[in-house]
Amino acid sequence: MKQRILVAGIGNIFLGDDAFGVEVARLLESRQLPPEVRVHDFGIRSFDLAYALLDDWEAVILVDAVSRGDAPGTLYTMEVNPSQIVDESFATPNFDAHTMEPLSVMRLAMSMGEVKARLYVVGCEPADLGGEEGRMGLTDVVEAAVAEAANMVEELAGRLLRETPALQS
Repeated sequence: MKQRILVAGIGNIFLGDDAFGVEVARLLESRQLPPEVRVHDFGIRSFDLAYALLDDWEAVILVDAVSRGDAPGTLYTMEVNPSQIVDESFATPNFDAHTMEPLSVMRLAMSMGEVKARLYVVGCEPADLGGEEGRMGLTDVVEAAVAEAANMVEELAGRLLRETPALQS
């Protein structure tokens, strides 16, 4: 059965709550998911994710810490409009292959080819990103949101498989 949905856990395990996406991916990997769904922990490997975005996915769900100014632990689900990603100013030598800033990775992928997938983000408002010293482990409030975020990803993937005929096998 062809895999149609990529769930991409992203983040840096040495920067506290930035590891949120990685932890959600680990939890999802232990669950029984539909065979059309692939879960992958990309960590901070931005080029790996950029190339994966160019593959023939129907949908990609990025899971990451997302700062939007709400209370730590707040969860978000957002569909990303590709026309809002394309930005002529992206051609910058400051792109770092060893960090993961999802918007920059999406722009990089779009500069390399066509991203055909519908793009979604399941994010969590971080409480502590480790500061200059870094920090291992999620804060309690973000750790408490991991299971619910995994449920949100499963629900979104299930809805996409049911609603989009192209996603059905």
